[in-house]
Amino acid sequence: MSTGLNEMNSSKVLRKLIVALSIIIPVLVASLFGVKIDGIDLRFLPSIYAVINGVTALVLIAALIAIKKKKVNLHRSLVRFALTLSMLFLVLYLAYHMTSESTVYGDSNHNGELDILERSSMGMMAYVYYFLLITHILLSIAVIPLVLFSYLFALEGDFQKHKKFTRFAFPIWLYVAITGVLVYLFISPFYA
Repeated sequence: MSTGLNEMNSSKVLRKLIVALSIIIPVLVASLFGVKIDGIDLRFLPSIYAVINGVTALVLIAALIAIKKKKVNLHRSLVRFALTLSMLFLVLYLAYHMTSESTVYGDSNHNGELDILERSSMGMMAYVYYFLLITHILLSIAVIPLVLFSYLFALEGDFQKHKKFTRFAFPIWLYVAITGVLVYLFISPFYA
């Protein structure tokens, strides 16, 4: 009886932790954008975390294929790897933004501002870029609780809830990973 009670308490703690992380991570990321550490050059990181996003997308697809083929252990390992990649991405993303000025899309002269000529040369691609960027950011916030609860339900053996949550978590996580690469490809010509 005490084992069941311990599991219930542990489950409640994990649920509260997931809710807390779902709030803390976006708030932390937003607040750290105001922090600038001088003297450290991490301008090489965007290409690395773009690759991490691409690998995450491939790993997520492989995890889906593995579970469709009933290779549960492989699926579990791939999901854990995708979680690790996502955490690594977050650390590198924060490190870059804490040590580098934000890049402005279309800023071809790298002065941090868009002049009239730069604005006029952006064309329709700016709309595509900003759509991808905004949806990427918003969905990267929304995916945190979806992925963590999906993972928790699998750990608990509640595969009905796991499947229910992954119907939303998987496509959103995949979208965030893919758009992370696309956002990088769009903005990379404007890095100083």
